[in-house]
Amino acid sequence: MAPTSNNKQPANTGDSGLASSPPVASPAEHSPRATRRGRWIAFAGLFAGYALLSQYSATASNPHARSLGAALSIGPVILILLVLLWVWRWRVAALIVALSSGALLYLKWPFIERHYEWSDLAQQFGIYGLVAIFFARSLFAGRVPVCDQLARQMYGALTPAETAYMRRATAAWAVFYFLLTAAVLILFFAAPLRVWSLFTNFVTWGLMVFAGFVDHALRQRVLPRHRDGGILTLIRRALTT
Repeated sequence: MAPTSNNKQPANTGDSGLASSPPVASPAEHSPRATRRGRWIAFAGLFAGYALLSQYSATASNPHARSLGAALSIGPVILILLVLLWVWRWRVAALIVALSSGALLYLKWPFIERHYEWSDLAQQFGIYGLVAIFFARSLFAGRVPVCDQLARQMYGALTPAETAYMRRATAAWAVFYFLLTAAVLILFFAAPLRVWSLFTNFVTWGLMVFAGFVDHALRQRVLPRHRDGGILTLIRRALTT
């Protein structure tokens, strides 16, 4: 009697002639970068909508336009106040301040509606003025210029020529923002509200982008070792990393 074999053939569970499909990357592997880009796009859309509505409120003859303008003007202040109250340790005091602020806002709303442009002026003048002071203070003795700090974080040690350029670049940005601050103040009193609104909502941003491109072009010529520095590089890294 012939001996029987104990070796069993594996069952044919599929078409062995087909190559296995390559592994598909998990969506989670790409989600951080996509999420970050989505946030930047959402922020840009929100900002554009805010600027357009602000410009509309300054130019429209609709009686409700001033209400819209007042809401847009006081909105950022209220948001900052709410964030500060939310992180305040004393909850009861925060609640009292919030209720008092809400009551004051309700009582003074007609006044705010008639004069909201002064709130806009304070915000625009204050923001650009603080940025100018931020750059200028770093040029004092014993301090490191802002552009120098950013360059060292990105590249490490700098040559003496590069350090000198970073100081000049910081001074240029300080002068730029001081001029921008002065223009915001002068146009507020010298031009109609719609012109001032157009300048603060759109022209200022165009000027800042133009200044960023000028800085980038100068770096291409003056800093051959670090051609990709400056504000444009910071923006690109924020969008892609």
